[in-house]
Amino acid sequence: MSLSVRTISSASCSVEDAYKRASAEVEPVFVPAKIYTDDRGWSLMNQMQGVMRPEGQLNYSVQYPGVIKAWHRHAKQTDFWMCIQGHMKMGVYRDDGAAWMLVSGEKNAGVVIVPPTLWHGAATVGPTSAGLLYFVTHAYDPQAPDEERMPFDEVEGFNWGVECR
Repeated sequence: MSLSVRTISSASCSVEDAYKRASAEVEPVFVPAKIYTDDRGWSLMNQMQGVMRPEGQLNYSVQYPGVIKAWHRHAKQTDFWMCIQGHMKMGVYRDDGAAWMLVSGEKNAGVVIVPPTLWHGAATVGPTSAGLLYFVTHAYDPQAPDEERMPFDEVEGFNWGVECR
């Protein structure tokens, strides 16, 4: 069986509207970042506007080159991922066989929205560490984690490596 992996679709709307779309369609959505620039430098601001909730949690993690963190999913939590340092190959898989992939990071900044029940993970691509800023709609509870895991190579045909073209 050959897995058909689609690119995560982009949305030219607010993160809040894309969140509603991702939830309704049970598919990941990528919202390109609005980059603010002037003669002093550049900024990414208000990227999670409209989706931050008091029961949620904002986190930052660094992933070393060559690392694959996959696969996991949540029953009730939505993830909002933004790679702000380096680059990550982000993968999403649904139990019916649908799969998506997107490379996001410094040169393709934006927010990837992953609604509940979708398997997801990331691999660092390139020679430097990758930094992931992410908001989750439900704070982590060590007593009852909303998380299920499977090995990174469990989805047959999903290539976490760099594809030579």
